[in-house]
Formats: sequence, C-alpha cells, structure tokens
Amino acid sequence: MPTPAASEAKSAILVKTPHLEVRRLVLADGKEIPSHKAPGPITVQCLAGRVTFTCHGQSRELLPGDLLYLNASEPHSLVAHDDSMLLVTLVLPPLKTE
Repeated sequence: MPTPAASEAKSAILVKTPHLEVRRLVLADGKEIPSHKAPGPITVQCLAGRVTFTCHGQSRELLPGDLLYLNASEPHSLVAHDDSMLLVTLVLPPLKTE
C-alpha cells in the first residue's frame, strides 16, 4: 500500500506497546509545535516536506530521509515549512510498580 502524501495523510499512532510507540505526525505548512519533552528516547525521521527541529539551542532542517535521535526528556520544538510528515519512534520508560 503506498504511503499517502503529506497533504492527504493524518497523524496517527501506528504501533503502541507497553515499551514502544510509533507515530505518524502530519504537520501543515507553518504549523509549530512549541518546546516539549518526550518521556523516553526518540527518533524522528522526515518522510515528506521540510521542518526545522530545534534542540539545545540549535536548529536543524530535516528533509525527506533525514533522521535524528534525542535522549529522554530533552526539550525540543519544531516548525513545518511545507506540508510535512514525520515518523516518530518513542521508547517508553518502564511502568513504575509499587
């Protein structure tokens, strides 16, 4: 099945287990996601479009095929410069047991 174009796709959780979440994130041109943190390590791969990803006070442009890795709890933000689609993989921390 072909991957939908960024302008036609919708954000969705593709895989969710107790230890892993894989999400398709679709952003319209100009959409900004303010600074936030993920509870576990993440990878972000640009599938379509162009986004600027900011972390540690540095910005990096992501184009299709580009991939980055962040440790858990690293603040980051992003802005789409075209209709864009990202694949975000999050390793979830272990559930706390008491």
